[in-house]
Amino acid sequence: MTQVLAARMGKITAEMEMVADREGLSVEFIRAGVASGKIVIPKNKLRKPVNACGIGQGLRIKVNALIGTSSERDRIAMEEKKLAVAEAAGCDALMDLSTGGDIDGMRKMTMAKAGVPLGSVPIYQAAIEAIEKHGAIVDMTAEDMFASVEKQAAEGIDFMAIHCALNFDVIRRLQASGRVTDVVSRGGAFLTGWMLHNQKENPLYQQFDRLLAILKEYDVTLSLGDSIRPGSTADSLDGAQLQGMIIAGELVARSQAAGVQVMVEGPGHVPMHHVESTMLLQKRLCNGAPYFILGTLATDVAPGYDHITSAIGGALAGAAGADFLCYVTPAEHLGLPTEEDVKDGVIAARIAAHAADLARGDKRALERDLQMARARVALDYDRQIGLSIDPPKWGDKKHHGQDHCCTCGKECAAQIAARYFGIS
Repeated sequence: MTQVLAARMGKITAEMEMVADREGLSVEFIRAGVASGKIVIPKNKLRKPVNACGIGQGLRIKVNALIGTSSERDRIAMEEKKLAVAEAAGCDALMDLSTGGDIDGMRKMTMAKAGVPLGSVPIYQAAIEAIEKHGAIVDMTAEDMFASVEKQAAEGIDFMAIHCALNFDVIRRLQASGRVTDVVSRGGAFLTGWMLHNQKENPLYQQFDRLLAILKEYDVTLSLGDSIRPGSTADSLDGAQLQGMIIAGELVARSQAAGVQVMVEGPGHVPMHHVESTMLLQKRLCNGAPYFILGTLATDVAPGYDHITSAIGGALAGAAGADFLCYVTPAEHLGLPTEEDVKDGVIAARIAAHAADLARGDKRALERDLQMARARVALDYDRQIGLSIDPPKWGDKKHHGQDHCCTCGKECAAQIAARYFGIS
């Protein structure tokens, strides 16, 4: 039985109990959220127990990290190190986006090592294997696509980004839009090329009920891939993006009716003044389903610093209703990320998520900031380290005098003011 069907029958699962405990909320709140589709708990029924992660309305905003091999770099051992770095930095979920080398071997490693929910993008493997089997991605068959989904579901993947909300209506809107960056989603590009070459509808859209049956069998959470997300701020909220959001809303309704957990992926490159409108549109069109944000990047002109541009947009998006932030590393638009890039990406996304939680009035986020402020006034450095997003960042900076920090010396503004107010 899926999490959704159990919730609708009034049953409490072990995963609901774990999420309730981690969130400091009643298990009934979690059950009701899952039943309504406003909360998802990605957990394949075949997967060994992991740190269950609740995503959605009323919960702490979560952070996703990405790893994976490619044709340019297919060292599984390196990706294993990145996985460990991402988890140590505090990610709530991971996705294996492998497109090269031993894709099955890479997924086997992530399944064995990941202690958090694990996601994938099945069309990547289907497309790469189509080159080997048929000679070209455009010669991939519908059976190849569904076989990849079923294979990964049967191996225990918890959530899948699947590009169902792409059909010829969306492509025609794209062709008429005058978009600057066309299609920047890799899965969206594979399918767009396939559809135009074969002049056939997207099988993942056309046979959506077949897809839902597979996901329901294993209780895999569907993450509706954003095939048409804007790849530049100039393309934000254009007709193609809006058409894709409408289709996504229709598929969310069908998923929820079928008892399949579903969340929706979103942009992309979004200027700050578009963020709130984008969040409100998605939530309205998609019945409040959790929103999984790929960024958002607030500007296009900061290569090497896109973990910062995405943290700016991600904080605004989270404050406006986004539930799940996918990290962006400093290597975005430059190349494949290093272990250091992975850590920087996770930390930047966690900062954005915490800032958004504060804006949303999350009690634990508010309490954490309050305790940090008090620890600073009290010069309680151990407490400050423990409360910080990235404790190891302190490093050698931990060296202070017994009654003052190295920033102000003995003329500590907080300490001087506190004496006169009778605080210390």
